[in-house]
Amino acid sequence: MAHISTLDSGVFSYLDIFKGDISALPVAPAAGDFAALFNGGAADTVRMPSVREFPAIGNAANITNVPVFGQKQSSQVSGQADAPTMDVTVNYVPSEMEEIETLKKQRVAFRFMMAREEVTVAEGAGATLTKENTEFYFVGVIEAVQVTPSLTDANTAVVNISIKGDFVGPATIA
Repeated sequence: MAHISTLDSGVFSYLDIFKGDISALPVAPAAGDFAALFNGGAADTVRMPSVREFPAIGNAANITNVPVFGQKQSSQVSGQADAPTMDVTVNYVPSEMEEIETLKKQRVAFRFMMAREEVTVAEGAGATLTKENTEFYFVGVIEAVQVTPSLTDANTAVVNISIKGDFVGPATIA
């Protein structure tokens, strides 16, 4: 199955969390290693509920432009960066966020999926997925859930996730 091959909106974008044991993942896991976790069954997978806004997904370049005194052009320096983080904004419904709250501070595997049409958690946990999709995988920790009450719109929360390794993907379950 090919990756998504047309331009579409991100209506069917998901962040799934594998809440089972990830100790069997190799030091440098491949997409197949992550897919095996998520294809094990829906009981070990939870979907981030009511996502309102996703951040950019992927490994950022670790290059900094450094001005050089007396020269018209700057130099680029590559160096070590802090662990990347990402913030996912959700419509905050307390009953939907209970399971996410129980996963805070635990090392878990994440799957970010973009699909052409709706994909249920059960479908995503199957060995094959017949809908065009692209997936990125990573290991991370849910650090915090920060709730923002609103007087004019839906109450929202920002879920802070620290990334504990490289992003793997894009990959497609086939």
